[in-house]
Amino acid sequence: MFIGLTYDLKSEYLKKGFLPDEVAEFDSEETIEGIESALHKLGHKTERIGNILQLADALVNDKRWELVFNICEGYYGMGREAQVPALLDAYKIPYTFSDPLTLSLTLHKGLTKRVIRDAGIPTAQFFLVENDKEAEICKLPFPVFIKPVAEGSGKGVSAKSIVHSQESFKLEVTRLIEEYHQPVLVEKLLTGREFTVGILGTGKEARVVGVMEVIIRHDAEDSTYSRFIKENYINRVEYQLIKNEIYAICAEISLKVWRVLGCRDAGRIDLKMDENRTLNFIEVNPLPGINHFHSDLPIMLYKQGWNYIQLIDEIIRSAIQRF
Repeated sequence: MFIGLTYDLKSEYLKKGFLPDEVAEFDSEETIEGIESALHKLGHKTERIGNILQLADALVNDKRWELVFNICEGYYGMGREAQVPALLDAYKIPYTFSDPLTLSLTLHKGLTKRVIRDAGIPTAQFFLVENDKEAEICKLPFPVFIKPVAEGSGKGVSAKSIVHSQESFKLEVTRLIEEYHQPVLVEKLLTGREFTVGILGTGKEARVVGVMEVIIRHDAEDSTYSRFIKENYINRVEYQLIKNEIYAICAEISLKVWRVLGCRDAGRIDLKMDENRTLNFIEVNPLPGINHFHSDLPIMLYKQGWNYIQLIDEIIRSAIQRF
């Protein structure tokens, strides 16, 4: 099969003057090489396309592929993750991972939580703050957890995300709104154990392939699963596979979330316990990190005897079923 690769290459954006935090979600050359190598070993022919603008240019010049392996995060707007899938839909070119509707919805954590709540799935109480005045009417009891509503890879998350007073709340919310130019999601602080659940497949064919507890070491510089901790997880984070009764509960909740939101092919669901040990939905990752060395989904599978080629093959097979 002739497969095109769409991605946002971190080094290209840095050369254009983007700041490191602005490109935190983008991929390294190492990630692209890993995917490309796996596809070649599976017998596929590949072509690197690049980002949304490079894709648009290629399409205008009559380039076509049998399938596009899409990991583009996009770089502007609330619908940025949906831009490449929408363009590929317009040209009737099949691609991996979720469609524009799902990617637009799930990028906005507040809207996603409303859908999840309406589906009867537990999620922490929340409030969306769009400006300084709304920060004054938020009535969630402290402590609360705050983060930008439409970022990933731990962007905007740090020790300051846990807020204990009204004074610091207004200060930190204002800072995040100004820094990330988007609303801030405020949630009741969940104090229990945290898990990430790996899923492969689509719809009724979707299945859980692992539940992994994320344990931040007490001597780590940050007690939250922040961008810094995610990027420097060695000696700071312990990842433990779960195989007891918690596995079954995590799997049931995560599959329901996956199907309600219409996610496809591969991804992760993040869950966390409250003070009563009730598992709550945190967020969904329909475009999961798939760096073959340090992304959560591959790590989870490696711990169970998988290899990277198997993961890429599963993603391709799931996408192929749609056409």
